[in-house]
Amino acid sequence: MWLNDLKIAIIEKNTQRIDELVECMPMFDSLDDMKASAALLKEANLLMFTLKDETAESLQKIKKTKDFLNATYSGKSPLFDSKI
Repeated sequence: MWLNDLKIAIIEKNTQRIDELVECMPMFDSLDDMKASAALLKEANLLMFTLKDETAESLQKIKKTKDFLNATYSGKSPLFDSKI
């Protein structure tokens, strides 16, 4: 059950669910389940790093766009002065 739930969370890229499942990881009865769990956890870790990198890239693009918009605005104060 836990292995299937983790597979689904990885496929759906549901980071919150992955975190919940990792927090309540069961004790496994067989070596096969342990190996499957290790492989899925490795895949989940890769997914987390990939999503983190994508988020950082998106934030950088937003920052560049904000800087561009502020540079082209001729008013006294910047239009977009929020911190990112």
